[in-house]
Amino acid sequence: MSGQKAVIPSAEGIAASVRAAKTRGLPPVHLWNPPFCGDLDIRIARDGTWFYLGTPIGRPELVKLFSSILKKEGEEYFLVTPVEKVGITVDDAPFVAVDFEVTGDGRDQVLTFETQVGDLAAAGSDMPIRVARDPQTGEPSPYVLIRANLEALIDRKSFYRLVDLGDHHEGWFGVWSGGTFFPIIPSDELEAA
Repeated sequence: MSGQKAVIPSAEGIAASVRAAKTRGLPPVHLWNPPFCGDLDIRIARDGTWFYLGTPIGRPELVKLFSSILKKEGEEYFLVTPVEKVGITVDDAPFVAVDFEVTGDGRDQVLTFETQVGDLAAAGSDMPIRVARDPQTGEPSPYVLIRANLEALIDRKSFYRLVDLGDHHEGWFGVWSGGTFFPIIPSDELEAA
């Protein structure tokens, strides 16, 4: 026996570790590569609700704390501290963009999105907007990159506002932000609809 204590991950233990290591701003999870400790029964639903052991986490400050240590590797999601890494389930995207502000106009406008946990991200070449379409229904699912490989699903009301700001460019209908054009739908498909 190595003499090391076996670590059994728990939501409470992870939260305590993060609080102990917390500094201003987001923790540097991209620098942390601790050993994998197993999966934790945490799930983020498509609407942005966090669940622990099948029950919604009702404390917004705890959800915000967990969201600050979220990391994506390949297609898998983890909560990471300097000493442990646990797998969690994400139904779609880990965040939901619930609103955005517009500054400027036309090609010079900047769209700054806010997530359900208060993160802000200005869409641009390094924080792109993308629209995936369901292959069967054609329904759009719009996303914006929030930070380091983590996207937010843009909620329906915000997507409708984006469409109101839309413009045609090189055969596409889409939106401008930060000097970058983000296509939503081919112009000819929009005109046919």
